[in-house]
Amino acid sequence: MNKKNILWATLNLIFLVIFNVLFFVLGGTEHNASVWISYVFIHFAYLMLLLTPRLIRSGKSKAVFGFSLYSISAIYFLVEFVIGIVFILIASDSSTAPLLVQLCIAGLYGIILVSNMLANEYTANAEEKRQPQITYVKDASAKLKILLEKVTDKEAKKKVEQVFDAVYSSPVKLHPDLAQKENNILQAINELERAVSAGDKESIISTTNILLVSINERNNILKSLN
Repeated sequence: MNKKNILWATLNLIFLVIFNVLFFVLGGTEHNASVWISYVFIHFAYLMLLLTPRLIRSGKSKAVFGFSLYSISAIYFLVEFVIGIVFILIASDSSTAPLLVQLCIAGLYGIILVSNMLANEYTANAEEKRQPQITYVKDASAKLKILLEKVTDKEAKKKVEQVFDAVYSSPVKLHPDLAQKENNILQAINELERAVSAGDKESIISTTNILLVSINERNNILKSLN
């Protein structure tokens, strides 16, 4: 265990140590069922707060996912802590009310937590699905933008600009029938890159013409598939 983990573990234990010292020093070890029920629920709420990082779905929006789950667990802990302390101080002979009230709060917390986790899963899966959808347009646009800065001939530069505009304005939606055509377009852009590096104006113009046709075909096919 490295120093960082030791520090976090120490920080997490501070509440437990202080709470338990106060609980047993001030109240002793003899308590009725209602007090022990509240004692257990407070510890459960704090344990869930500590376990929240393990429940966070990884992904592009991990920070957002973490904030929502942390907020839910933190609110539950604070509410449970206050209510649990109240029941501990009352020390009712009947354990029914403390059990039902804190069980309902824990159940509500569980419903809200799981619902948010499901929503996070849906969002993360949607992000993962969308990522490959934008790869073609993103990669192609990035390469063409670099090529634009390297082309010096006005006519050739204008043709590359047309290709860039055609790709940049292309729909990003993914379809398996377009994978091969998109791959061909990316390969053609690689050929264009070689032509630009060689300063071959004719190759640049011919390759851009091929690219414009391929890009328009790809976009038209996508429109027909929707």
